[in-house]
Amino acid sequence: MELAAKVLVGVVAVIHVYILVLEMFLWRGPRGQRTFGTTPEFAAESATLAANQGLYNGFLAAGLIWSLIADDFSFAVFFLLCVVVAGIYGALTVSRRILYVQTVPAALALVAVLLAG
Repeated sequence: MELAAKVLVGVVAVIHVYILVLEMFLWRGPRGQRTFGTTPEFAAESATLAANQGLYNGFLAAGLIWSLIADDFSFAVFFLLCVVVAGIYGALTVSRRILYVQTVPAALALVAVLLAG
């Protein structure tokens, strides 16, 4: 169960690295606009805000990666809880798709970590 938990934590970390890249570097391009359903005008106007969001997603990824390097599931629990809360908030305020992309993987990883702990 410990290996499964680590793999799931790694998957959530990779998801958040990808979100960082989308929000910080691809926001104004076709991929970012397609992913987030924005127009070129909106993407240009909101690029700084998106980059800020991307940075926060990077911090979540860094915390999850650190939990794997330090081999300490208490870090993983904290950062997975942060992802779950952020995902629920995002699903309620932005798009339900966030629930499936962010919250469900983090919740599954959290359950695995708690079972392995």
